[in-house]
Formats: sequence, structure tokens, C-alpha cells
Amino acid sequence: MVVASLPRTLDWRRPGLLAVLAVALVCVPQQRAQLDPSFNVTAADVAAGCLVVAALVHAARGRLRLPRRAYLLAPPAVAVTAATLACADVVAALPGFVRYLEIFVIVPLAMAIVIRDEVDRRLVAAAVLGAALVQAVLGCWQAYTGSGASYGGQSIRAIGTFGAVDVMGMATVVSYGAIVALAVALTTRGRPRVAAALVLVVLMAALVLSLSRGAWLAWLMAGVVMVLLSGSRKAVGAAVAGALALGLVVAAGWGSSTVTQRLASMASVASQPDQSVNDRYGLWETAAGMWRDHPLLGVGPRGFAAWRDNYAPLHVSASSDTADPVNGFQRQELRSPHNMYLLVLSEQGLAGLTAFVLLWAGLAVWAARRARGARTPAQKAAGLCAAGFLTWQLVDFVYADVGGSPTVVMSIMIGLLLSWVVAADEA
Repeated sequence: MVVASLPRTLDWRRPGLLAVLAVALVCVPQQRAQLDPSFNVTAADVAAGCLVVAALVHAARGRLRLPRRAYLLAPPAVAVTAATLACADVVAALPGFVRYLEIFVIVPLAMAIVIRDEVDRRLVAAAVLGAALVQAVLGCWQAYTGSGASYGGQSIRAIGTFGAVDVMGMATVVSYGAIVALAVALTTRGRPRVAAALVLVVLMAALVLSLSRGAWLAWLMAGVVMVLLSGSRKAVGAAVAGALALGLVVAAGWGSSTVTQRLASMASVASQPDQSVNDRYGLWETAAGMWRDHPLLGVGPRGFAAWRDNYAPLHVSASSDTADPVNGFQRQELRSPHNMYLLVLSEQGLAGLTAFVLLWAGLAVWAARRARGARTPAQKAAGLCAAGFLTWQLVDFVYADVGGSPTVVMSIMIGLLLSWVVAADEA
């Protein structure tokens, strides 16, 4: 599978193993009831910081020159710095400034420095797949036993180790793992394909049980893109795997009526939106209002929460209620518009959104060029992973934004993709 062709004797001095550690630590449960929601450092963040330090040491010892494509990270860094310096409260914006740099600049750059070869990339991909499988198994068990997050008065929502506060965490990690599993299934034969297909069924079942409509839609788009790029003959197998996952959920009765209602609600988000969708539309309107008054540099990182009440329509709720068996009932403040593009636009203005779009567009163009020259199954699998990740993330950003420990996995995935396209320069 992903770890095929890895050396039997692994060099434990590889700094890329710190990325593997960061992914693994994302699975460590976080007790967030007593933490400041505006600034939360997790074990995964600490591991990511160690990765950055290792990259600095590696670059200093080797007198490393940055690959020219790594300079694609410069515009987001400049934009968020300018937005921070121009905002009304620089001190309050610093946590958001640091977090944004960590996720979109520092960790991806560290990955591009420390990832040496295909062995490192496969190790990280295997870690993502392993973390996703752990979360999926736990999520399915939560839905089966009624020990997940509360939904409709029942604790049936699969959340893995993330708790109801990070209700999207499991769906995000499982989606990344499902992208890796699908890429393996589409590019291998024999036992590896069978194993990847079985893993994919488990991951898809957990994704369904997460009840995350945005993650469902994003993964559907990513899966379609990956299947089309792999060839039309693979579509049948992929459709069968998806049908098996859905059939497993419905046949087992794990909240099948709730899943059906959740699916039906996706068709009525425009005509008859529920309260969560109404709140989201209101928050989008709030972000647009901030941008209209601060068009160039926005209101500054973490400024959305501070300015929200000045722009929000009256029908928007100031908080949402969450509950799970571990953390109990909590009222969570709505601190973002749940749309990454509008979040960047409101907090960093046109300058920030332009830099953000340039980052993802550059990654997409370079990944497409690299994938076009793929010849071996491993190269094709990497290309499909890149296409799936980019599609899933760009679609998911319409319904979600960054937050929680799974964001570290996203930054590592960005760095993994960057290291893959940078390798084309080195070759």
C-alpha cells in the first residue's frame, strides 16, 4: 500500500518523522472546556514546532537555498503581516497572526525543507491514513453505542477523539485518509487494492456517521475528480466502495434515519434552510460587511469575533450549543463565518484574499504539471492524492475555516504537496 517499498531499516534521524509524530498527536484527546478559545496550543502544535526547529537546523547545517517554488509562501506572509500591523488592536491580533503563519507558511516551508525523498512522503501519507483509520473506527463505535456528540437529542454523531467542540475534526482527518486510500485503490492491483478498498469502506462509513454535510460534498467532489483522472474503468469500483459504506451504515441502523434527514436537508439549504444554515448565511453577510468597510487589509487576524456584533444581522445566533459524554454541555461562541474565503477577506481584505488564492492556484498548477509526467504507480498515486486533497480543501473552505488540532494535519498536507512539486525543480 502506501508504505510499500519503504526500507526495512528505517533511519530514525529523519526529521520528516516529526511530521509523522505531529499527525499521530492529533489523535490525542484535548480537554478544551477550560482553555481560552482564542489561543489553544495542542500536542500536535508542539510537534509541528519541533519540526520547524529541525528544519532550521537542517537548513543552517546544509547552507540550504530555498527552492524557487517555495517563495509562493511569501505573499500570504506579507499579507497577514500587513493586516496585523494595520488593525486597530495589534496585540489582540497576534495569536491569529501566529496561527495563520504557522498553518499556511511556516509548517509547509519546514516540510519542504526536511522531506528528503519519496520515503518521507510515504511515511507521512501512511501516518495520515493510520490516524484516519483510528478516528474512523472510534467514530463508528461512538455512533453504534450512542457515545458520540449530541444531535437531535441523541449522542449518535461520530466525532472520534476530538469532542463536540471540534465536531468537524474527525470528518476532516477521515477525509484526508480516504483520499490516500482511494489513490492507492486506483493505482494498485491485487491485495494492496483489496486492502485499500476495505479501509476505504470503513473510512466512508465514519464520514457518513459524522453527519458533516460540507465534508460529504467536498469528498464527493474530490472522489469524482480522482476517479476521472485515473480513468473511467475505475469508476465502477469506486462507486461500489461508496455504496458499500452507505449500505453498511443503513443496514446496521446507526442513525440511518438521521443520515437520511441530513441528506435531505442538503437539497433544501436554499428554499428551507435550518437554523445552522441561517446562522451561516448571516455570518457570511457579517464578513461581507466588514470587508466593505475595510476593503484593502480587513479588520485584522481574529478580528471577526471582535467586530461580529457590530455587523451581524439580528437573526444570527451569537453561539451554538454542543454536548458529548466527555465534556458535557457547552455553549460555543461563533468566532468565524465558517467560510475560509470570507474569513480571509474580512480579516485581511483584498490583499489577503489575493495572496490566499495565489497560494492555492500555484499549488494546483504545479501539481497538475507534475502529475502529467507520472509514469509509475507510485507517481500516479501521488498525483491523485494531490488532486484529491486540493479539490477537497478548496470545496470544504466554502463551508468551513481553519480551527482545532486537525488544522495541523492540513498544514502538513500542504507541506507534503509543496515538497512534491518542489522535487520537480530538484530533478
